[in-house]
Amino acid sequence: MWCDVQLTKDGVGVCLRDINMNNCTTVGQAYPARKRTYVIDGMHKTGWFVSDFTIAELQSAVYLTQAIWSRSERFDAIYPIVSVTDFQYLVNMSSPVWLNVQHPIFYKQHGLDMSRYIFSIRKLVSMDYISSPELGFLKNISARVGRKTKLVYSFLDKNLLDHSMNQTYGLLSTNLTFIKSIASGIMVPKDYIWPVTSDNYLRPSTSIVTDAHKAGLEIYASDFANDRIIPYNYSYDPLAEYLNFISDGGFSVDGVLSDYPITASEAIGCFANLNSSKTDHAEPLVISHNGASGDYPDCTDLAYHSAIDDGADVIDCPVQVTSDGVLMCMSSINLLDTTNVQRTPFATPPSLVPEIQSTPGIFTFNLTWANISSSALKPRISSPVSDYYLVRNPRYANQGNFLKLSDFLAIVMERDLSGAMIIIENAAYIAKSLGIDIVDSVTTALSAAGFDNQTAKEVLIQSKDSAVLVKLKQQKTKCKLVYTLPSDIGDASNSSLKDIKKFAHAVVVDRISVFALSYNFIIRQNRLVHDLQSAGLAVYAQVFRNEFVAVPFDFFGDATVQINYYVQSFNLSGIITDFPKTVRRYKKNTCTVLGKDMPNYMLPVVTGALDQKLQTFQTQPPSVAPMPILNSSSVEEPPLPPAAPRNVPGGGGPSGGATATPGGAPPSDAHHTATVSTGMLLVVVSAALLI
Repeated sequence: MWCDVQLTKDGVGVCLRDINMNNCTTVGQAYPARKRTYVIDGMHKTGWFVSDFTIAELQSAVYLTQAIWSRSERFDAIYPIVSVTDFQYLVNMSSPVWLNVQHPIFYKQHGLDMSRYIFSIRKLVSMDYISSPELGFLKNISARVGRKTKLVYSFLDKNLLDHSMNQTYGLLSTNLTFIKSIASGIMVPKDYIWPVTSDNYLRPSTSIVTDAHKAGLEIYASDFANDRIIPYNYSYDPLAEYLNFISDGGFSVDGVLSDYPITASEAIGCFANLNSSKTDHAEPLVISHNGASGDYPDCTDLAYHSAIDDGADVIDCPVQVTSDGVLMCMSSINLLDTTNVQRTPFATPPSLVPEIQSTPGIFTFNLTWANISSSALKPRISSPVSDYYLVRNPRYANQGNFLKLSDFLAIVMERDLSGAMIIIENAAYIAKSLGIDIVDSVTTALSAAGFDNQTAKEVLIQSKDSAVLVKLKQQKTKCKLVYTLPSDIGDASNSSLKDIKKFAHAVVVDRISVFALSYNFIIRQNRLVHDLQSAGLAVYAQVFRNEFVAVPFDFFGDATVQINYYVQSFNLSGIITDFPKTVRRYKKNTCTVLGKDMPNYMLPVVTGALDQKLQTFQTQPPSVAPMPILNSSSVEEPPLPPAAPRNVPGGGGPSGGATATPGGAPPSDAHHTATVSTGMLLVVVSAALLI
């Protein structure tokens, strides 16, 4: 347990992350007139400083706040500032205590002696570790601390100066033998070990871990937090970052300093040195969401091959159709969502198709396959949390090639997969307005790829349209039929469950549907998954993402904590994810098989625990009404319409068993499409009539 030691005006030690309390307490509200400017470590800093206040002033009117913007403000102004001696009693008495002394020189300049204070509390506080970024301070106390206390030199930015030695930290890092004469270990920021490029990618690791161990020093890494930006190489997965410091990097540090001990503990205790044996395809299945779309553009060859290499059991293909009838994989029927189509020669004026979406778009059926597969049209990586200025893998943001359904199916047959998930949407519109029976076209494509003549690969067909699954059921398909539930429901009526059972083997639920959320806190768990499984339906949950802003606060910004909750709480049949590697690694962990011996940090989090804690301070988020219940009326749909007849110039038929018309636009008598080009056409016709 770590404490950054600061000294008050009357010489009492307190635990505060910074000598400037502006960004970690409410001091500005309590004492607005006592703002000051000081020179600290050669830099002018303005704020409210611990050394200007007595312990009575701080503990009577000042409270702690979160220091990072992404953390909830609901825990602010609840907890008082803790003295170092009280800190000892807050932690488990058997836990080692680490005191970090930040600014001994500054305190000395203001009449406060940090060395004297440390020695005055030796009998009250167990000092297992003492660290400081001032090597001179450690040298001064080294002769008087007990043998059980480890002294650790804490490095700051390489360009900064350690004023106690009048040398930069970068220069001191090259003289570890000298540091060994004073300290038993060093603590370094993460980038001392894994440097980072200007565009936030890892450089090759340095030799400092090996050099420290050769010099007889322990080495610790600092600055770990789940809710900070980490290099893109880690795919927003904080656990992956820890592993790069304790095993996967070919070396191991002796410890890490973390704002989220649960993640560090699970990394060290359950995921280091995992078995890299062949992927097993046991449940819960790892199902890709548009391939490994967290790392590469949706539904591209890069995304699919990465998903397989990352350990996906099933890869998915949302089927779309081009103007010349080619079936292809693309996460959205609207090219504006997934490509740079607006910057290409194929940028037709956007059209409004109310049956598909409420805003205009440029759709796959507006372009031919030759257009879509041309070098001019580039994919665009998805950014589901771009509102928080978090983007994915910028170096590959426009890389990869789209695949025809036939090419996708060939990959499934060739690679080590348990099967494929085929997603069919907008079938009624496509039949009525484009003259394509997409259900029959998919069935034909599966047969042509050889899926009718094998049993090793399972095909799952997913749709939010019950009419699609009903038709397949009537055709006695061998495929597993999966119904996508609406995302805003919290339970399902008995009648709706009976209706779903008539045409589906499994359901896909939104991962947020399993509990009620308020301001990103879990309030309570819903009965949805329990009722679905009681009805005999397999349950897949979607969409799991690694970004910390996509995870409720109860999971501590850690995708693995979230996955662990779902797997242990619900016994899911499959997890649909943008990041298959994270789920695959979870399935390999060495702790959840331990039964009663499983460590506490791998137990599923208690639903609503944070909300209950906030209730004791009356700062909990507002309560929320129960989520809607799925009823039969939402499940039942009319049968799919037959495919409208289409005229094919030259008598040729398109691929996939569909038919098409020139130009890629739907027939004018089948659907009224509002476009800018329609308006221009009316102007031209009117002018012609006038002439």
